[in-house]
Amino acid sequence: MEEIVKVVNLTKNFYTKEGEMEVLKNISFTLHEGEILSLLGPSGSGKSTILNILTNLLEPTSGEVSIKGTIGYMFQKDHLLEWRSIMDNITLGLEIKKKKNDKKSMERIERLLKTYGLWEFRNMYPKELSGGMRQRVALIRTLSVDPSILLLDEPFSALDYQTRLMVNDDVYKVIKNENKSVILVTHDISEAIAMGDKVAVLSKRPSTIKNTYNIDLDLGSSKTPFKSRKVPAFQTYFDLLWKELDNNEF
Repeated sequence: MEEIVKVVNLTKNFYTKEGEMEVLKNISFTLHEGEILSLLGPSGSGKSTILNILTNLLEPTSGEVSIKGTIGYMFQKDHLLEWRSIMDNITLGLEIKKKKNDKKSMERIERLLKTYGLWEFRNMYPKELSGGMRQRVALIRTLSVDPSILLLDEPFSALDYQTRLMVNDDVYKVIKNENKSVILVTHDISEAIAMGDKVAVLSKRPSTIKNTYNIDLDLGSSKTPFKSRKVPAFQTYFDLLWKELDNNEF
């Protein structure tokens, strides 16, 4: 598989009234085509800072970042505009890029809405949808400009546990069907294992990558986050990552 994201010795310092604060220290990882990489770490460990550097919202203090492809960024909150219909929310990115009249783009959005059960809701408004459906809309909006790489910044954390499990499966299905490469930021060990092909474990600030684990649950192409949580190997990985993080990091 082709290497599409490569981060080498990434360091980021912030400057405050109190002085210099080192947030990231020599972070290195890779993402290959079609892969889901979970970045797992405690709150405040700089996970979102890494995503902001990948999207050029922040500049690194030092280090190298190489990206082959275009990036779509899905945030923790859905950020749907309540006064716009679902369709108008989804086509917002195309509007900004002045591509709303692009036939190919609109056909892709129509296909996504029909494939993932949102077509009949296209004229409704966000307040009329459940939390899980709102996240699905947010994902389709991110996919509307056809990025090759998705950055997911704790996109399930605002959902209740049952909805979260369902949306994990929904989002995983979309990612795999659309053949996207993904970096998922989370502080949830179970989610990191269930969603990821690889899990990179971050330390407390200043954050380093303590270890990266390949996740093999022996499910092959039948893997879903829900099925992943039910196999015996899941608990083995959970225990391993729990020890890696240390209880006092949460």
